[in-house]
Amino acid sequence: MAVLKLRDEGKLRLDDPAFFYIPELKNQKLTQDAAEITIRDLLTHSAGFPEDNPWGDRNLSMSDEELINLIKQGISLSNTTGTSFEYSNLGFALLGLIVKKVSGVSYQEYIAANIWQPLDMKQAAWEFTQVPAEQLAHGYQWVNGAWQEEPLLHDGSYASMGGMITSIEAFSHYVALHQYAWPARDDAEIGPIKRSSIREMHQPWRFYAVNSKAKVNGKECPTISAYGYGLRWSRDCDEKISVGHSGGLPGFGSNWLMLPEYGVGVVLLTNVTYAAAEVINAQAVNQFINKAQLKPRELPPSKILYERQKALMKLLPEWKNAKTSGLFAMNFFLDSPVASLQNKTQNLFTKAGKILNVGAVIPENQLRGYFIIQGEKANLKVSFTLSPENPALIQKYEIEEKV
Repeated sequence: MAVLKLRDEGKLRLDDPAFFYIPELKNQKLTQDAAEITIRDLLTHSAGFPEDNPWGDRNLSMSDEELINLIKQGISLSNTTGTSFEYSNLGFALLGLIVKKVSGVSYQEYIAANIWQPLDMKQAAWEFTQVPAEQLAHGYQWVNGAWQEEPLLHDGSYASMGGMITSIEAFSHYVALHQYAWPARDDAEIGPIKRSSIREMHQPWRFYAVNSKAKVNGKECPTISAYGYGLRWSRDCDEKISVGHSGGLPGFGSNWLMLPEYGVGVVLLTNVTYAAAEVINAQAVNQFINKAQLKPRELPPSKILYERQKALMKLLPEWKNAKTSGLFAMNFFLDSPVASLQNKTQNLFTKAGKILNVGAVIPENQLRGYFIIQGEKANLKVSFTLSPENPALIQKYEIEEKV
């Protein structure tokens, strides 16, 4: 989020080579023909660095100087830059250095001032020694049949991989910010970062997995997963999209996720090493959606869809003077001769019998939708797609019996 906010302010570009800000990264390549690592590569775990969860976690307290020295010694890469996904805490530590370079303050200071403060996240900290003892959770690991307390890790340059200490209440403000970005709308911006930039974080920029054996509510439900900008994205067989992330340090495990089209979010923070918080949250949110019988948010029809539906209905089923109506794009009658349109439409209207009702247009997006014509004997489904010109005209039309 910090990177996108700085991008919005014109202080960096996502496709900038990372060495613009960290010179030691120049020519850090697996092969001579590889591209330079960009900020976008770091955001999507595509820089070519190896998966480093155990190693990265234990480096939380590394200083900026130690991190720069590590880069100077050369980074061992597992993949060619920009070709595949592999989760890298090192990559996000480097993003923290870039935020510091561009903003002039440490990553921790930048987040506190530009994210925590505007969101009123009072219970948030980076260093555990700054948290009142009575509010500080201690972490544990199950070892040899007993709980063993894990030493708390100090703050450092790896904080940008996910070293924040917070409460459910405070973190819910952050999750609400992500929820607030949906749907896209004309309302004034009131958050610390543009809604469009938050939605940009939620896009599946780097595909990484298909799980054909995934289960939702006890039934097999294949799921695809990708990575956005600092967030995981997934879509299941029911087309439910979720966005969020897991976190883990020795003694702790966490997850938050939200379903943009349902307006639902859930957060779980545990004090057990790498607890299966993501699995628990996924089960909880699916149970909640089912029990509450929630439906995805409905897209209201655009004014132009409504106008085109109304005008189209005046032409059906005869298509009289359709060519001179000004309703259709230049390709329409080249692709669909009037005689064919008349024949098919009139036959279906005859089959439907007396028209009882014409339903409201149901949008698929702002320029595509369908509506149902309710007949005495049968119902008809009319679908249409508008062109990109202004004003948008009908470029495609389909009519069929709705079984």
